[in-house]
Amino acid sequence: MNLKKLIILALLAVFGLHQSLYAQLRLPNFFSDHMVLQRGSDINFWGWAPASSNIKIVGSWFKDTVSAKTDGNGEWIAKLPEGKAGGPHELKVIANNESITLTDILLGDVFLCSGQSNMEWGANQNLKEIKDEMPKANNPNIRLLHVSHVGSANPQDDIPNSWKKLSAESLQPFSAIGYFIAKEINSKENIPIGVINSSWGGTPAEVWTPSYLIDNDPFLLQRAKAQGANDWRPHSPGSLWNAMVHPFAGYNLTAAFWYQGESNVGTWDGYDKLMRTMINSWRSAWNQDFPFYFVQIAPFQYNNKEPLAAFLREQQTLTAMELPKTGMVVITDLVDNIKDIHPIQKIAVAKRLANLASAEIYNHPLKDYKSPIYKSQEVKGNTIEVSFNNLDGKLTSKGDITDLYIAGEDKEFKPATGKIKGDKLIVESKEVKNPVAVRFGFTEIAMPNLFNSNGLPVSPFRTDKW
Repeated sequence: MNLKKLIILALLAVFGLHQSLYAQLRLPNFFSDHMVLQRGSDINFWGWAPASSNIKIVGSWFKDTVSAKTDGNGEWIAKLPEGKAGGPHELKVIANNESITLTDILLGDVFLCSGQSNMEWGANQNLKEIKDEMPKANNPNIRLLHVSHVGSANPQDDIPNSWKKLSAESLQPFSAIGYFIAKEINSKENIPIGVINSSWGGTPAEVWTPSYLIDNDPFLLQRAKAQGANDWRPHSPGSLWNAMVHPFAGYNLTAAFWYQGESNVGTWDGYDKLMRTMINSWRSAWNQDFPFYFVQIAPFQYNNKEPLAAFLREQQTLTAMELPKTGMVVITDLVDNIKDIHPIQKIAVAKRLANLASAEIYNHPLKDYKSPIYKSQEVKGNTIEVSFNNLDGKLTSKGDITDLYIAGEDKEFKPATGKIKGDKLIVESKEVKNPVAVRFGFTEIAMPNLFNSNGLPVSPFRTDKW
C-alpha cells in the first residue's frame, strides 16, 4: 500500500470513521457503533451503495429482514422496525459482496441540542459543574454525538463524527447542558438517552436556518445582513444548517433543545419570525413535529442605549406562547455576574429544560413547571391588576418585588410597588394616579424576585407596546 493510502486510512481512523475508504456500501458516520436509535417508532435509516443494489438489513430486535434498493444516484432509505427501550443490539447491512456490522446499539430517546456558546460550553471552557462530573461519567445508558465545527455553502449529507459511549474523554468537549439533560431524564425514566450536540459559540440564528428561507424573505434578509463577518464564527445564512444539522435530518428525535439569542440582540425585532422559520424548517426536514424547548437569554450588561435584550426576550416569549409544541425556560435568577455573558449554573438550566420534557413528553403530572408569562392587565382605579399564563398556584416573592414600574398616558415610567393577590400581581405608585401600563424586569440586566410556587421566575414583561 502506498504512503498516500496509508495516510488517508490513518486519518480515517483518527476521525473514528468505521467504513473502508474503498467500500461502495456506506452509511453516514453517525450510524455507528454505540449509537442510540429512537425507541417506539419506525426508524429512518439510510446510506449509499452502487445504483440498483439490493440492500438487506438485519437487526437483533427485528423479526424479519428489512429490504431496500438504491436509486440511480446510489442512495437508499429504509424503515427499521420499532423496538422497546434497551440493548445492546447489533445491526448488519448487506449489499452485493459487502457488509457493515454495527454493535452496542441502544434503543432509547434521542435529543438534539443546538445554539451558541451557552449551549456549547462544557469542560473545554473550564465549567466547574461539568469538570466535577467527569470522574463520575460512566453511565453506559448515556451516549454522546459531538458535531465538529464546520460550515458549508451547500447542504451536506454527512458529518465527520460518530457516537461515543459516555466517558470523561467523550464528555470533555461536550455541551454541559446537553449532558445534564441526559442525566436528568435517564435517572427519571430509566431508559437509554442519546444526545447530539450541534452548537457553535457566537452564532446568530440565521446560520442555523436554511438560506433560501432567509434570502427569499426581505424582512429576514435585511436583518441577516446586519450580521458581520468574523474570523471565529460563520455568519452566512444556512452555513451551519447545511453542515451541522442537515446531514442527520431525519434521524428520529424525541425533542430539540436550544440556547441562543445573544447574537441576535441587535436585530431583536425579527427574532420571533426568525425562530418560527427555523423551527418549522427543522420540523419539515425531519417530517416530524417534535417538541422544541429553549432558554430565554440571561441578564447581561450589553450597555445598549435602549433595552434591546429585553425586546429580544419579549420576542422569545411570543414564540413560546404562539408556536405549538414549544416551551421556554426563564433564568433571570441563575446569573452570578451580569458582566459575563456565560452564566456558570448549567445544571439548574438543564433541570428546567428536562422538566418541560418530563411534563409534556413523559406525561408526569407536574404543576407550575413553566415560568409564568404575562397574559393581561386590568386597570382598577389607581392600580393595575396583572394576570399570567402558565400559573396553576400562587405567586411568591423574596422580599419586596423589584424591577417594577408603572406609567400613565404620559409614558413616563415610575418605580412601583407590587402586591401579590393569589395568582395576580397588583401594581401601583403614588406618583401615577391614572395608570395605563406596567413593566416588570424589562431591562437588559434585571434579576427580579417574583416567582411561581415552584420557585420559577416570572418572565420579564411589559404591558405596553411603546
